[in-house]
Amino acid sequence: MPFPAPPAPAASPVADAYARLTEVFPGLVVTELTPDDATPRGDGWVAAARLAEGGGDLDAFLAFDDEQVLRDYGQKARPDVVASFGLHRYAWPVCLLFTLPWFLVRRVPRFPVEDVAFHRGEGRLAVRTGTFACLPDDPAAGLPGARVVPDEDALRAEVRAAVAEHLEPLLGGFGPRMRRRGRALWALATDEIVEGLWYLAHLLGEEERAKRELELLLPGATRPYVGSAAFRDLTGPNGESLPTRDRASCCMFYTLRPEDTCATCPRTCDTDRVAKLTARAAG
Repeated sequence: MPFPAPPAPAASPVADAYARLTEVFPGLVVTELTPDDATPRGDGWVAAARLAEGGGDLDAFLAFDDEQVLRDYGQKARPDVVASFGLHRYAWPVCLLFTLPWFLVRRVPRFPVEDVAFHRGEGRLAVRTGTFACLPDDPAAGLPGARVVPDEDALRAEVRAAVAEHLEPLLGGFGPRMRRRGRALWALATDEIVEGLWYLAHLLGEEERAKRELELLLPGATRPYVGSAAFRDLTGPNGESLPTRDRASCCMFYTLRPEDTCATCPRTCDTDRVAKLTARAAG
């Protein structure tokens, strides 16, 4: 007689958040590994722990950026600029592993570098979900791996700690290539946290809530992070409100295109920001 099929594995406490992520942003897919799954390697995959070592895997990872800059802009970038681009292209999606579940379902997973692999060419992350923080009234509070924290402020502290736990080894690996240290690297981390969630929340139709949440998450003086969420509004030519923020770090794109800085760049004055934001809105 046929045997019944085994039950499907239970969804993780953060699976819904990652499904929602891919729904609105198909360019990024998160796969949660089961205990029996091997961490993917080869064929474009790189383990976060290997990037943190700063050796050959990081060389190969940054070669992607080096080639892309030459292809897109017809010139070579300085090695420190290439490293800055590479760290941004890793940290921006990885920060969403922590911030999006917090934003959508009020759960904060922990992912040490040993538990994450990245396929940048396909926009895929593979993670091994373990412990997570949640609030006392969360239905998941009784699940294995749950760490219950007393309130929203404590949950925000969990977000900051979880991101720092993952990124600190990566900053150690990338930092020597970037000629940046300490404060400058954590300023970049601050920007990746804010701008990733800000963008996704716009796609989700929850931009204003995200701005309020991020201002509470990063109000300033939350070491090791540098600065605050730093949102503000400018006034457009027709009196319209144009949201922007002041980045804590510089992405170094000005070294390739000095005339084409982004609207949140510390090098961009408010007059130019208004022009860029107005053109973007019209487009």
